[in-house]
Amino acid sequence: MSNITAKVIAKSVSSLDPNCKIITFELEYPRFIHGELMTHRMFSRNAASSRAIPIQAMMDNVLANPAVPVQWGLNQSGMQAKELHVNPSDCIAQWGYASEDAVDSANYLRNLGLHKQIVNRVLEPFQMMKTIVTATEMDNFYWLRCHTDAQPEIRVLAEKMYEADTNTVAQELSPGQWHLPYVVTYVCPEYGNEMYSLDDEDQTDLTLEEALKISASCCAQVSYRKNDDSLEKALKIWEMLVNMTPVHASPFEHQATPMHQLSRNTMTKGDGWEKGKTHQDREGNFWSGNFKGWIQHRQLINNHVCTNYK
Repeated sequence: MSNITAKVIAKSVSSLDPNCKIITFELEYPRFIHGELMTHRMFSRNAASSRAIPIQAMMDNVLANPAVPVQWGLNQSGMQAKELHVNPSDCIAQWGYASEDAVDSANYLRNLGLHKQIVNRVLEPFQMMKTIVTATEMDNFYWLRCHTDAQPEIRVLAEKMYEADTNTVAQELSPGQWHLPYVVTYVCPEYGNEMYSLDDEDQTDLTLEEALKISASCCAQVSYRKNDDSLEKALKIWEMLVNMTPVHASPFEHQATPMHQLSRNTMTKGDGWEKGKTHQDREGNFWSGNFKGWIQHRQLINNHVCTNYK
């Protein structure tokens, strides 16, 4: 049974267009297919980092939940293995021995005093990694990866993402309302206004600014596999992210608000463009970074670029 998982964290649709959607997934999959996921440039993502996870935690994860191929295809020319091994149990056993050897080697390197950014690389072939992915465009990914020619592991991942996407109802948002992974949005019964909280049970009143910070913080924390959604932790991580040189801006790519105007066939940049819009495509659709129809939080963050690299 595969230990690959896909969970929808947030799914939203613009009130201006039922086809203008955005979705955020929390994924777990073998690190050896991470490069294939990275080829999809429409995705915003934050992923578990071998440079951030402690060595012991990485070794424990490999021993408890190792990344294992979902099929044992026989060697042949070409990129696809059409025939499967008749005795997969032998393959599984040998793969297990290899993962245990990797843990032993990592432990030896650790005892030599080496840093985790070196030691953890030995474990990567057997690592299950967690990644946060947010996108407005999913069709091309599903078309390419839910396909018999795709590597079996990423096909399983794509099929689970498609199933989770299909079975999740999108929350309708109007311009000014926000798609906020890891933050609960609800309507205050007394005043009828929108409120934000850490979870469904503890409806702690948060400002929109605090909700944005918590969402970005939780998306950033996936790099070291632990998640603390407290306001105190969020503010601490927020300050670290925005005060870095350069700014560590990728966690701000997962929050978004619908654009007031989704497209216009004739418009020049600077002529009525709302803040955060970055370009138009040939059909006149407005984009904000890699999001179509949604203003990406990252595009609203000051991200000063240093040109002096020496």
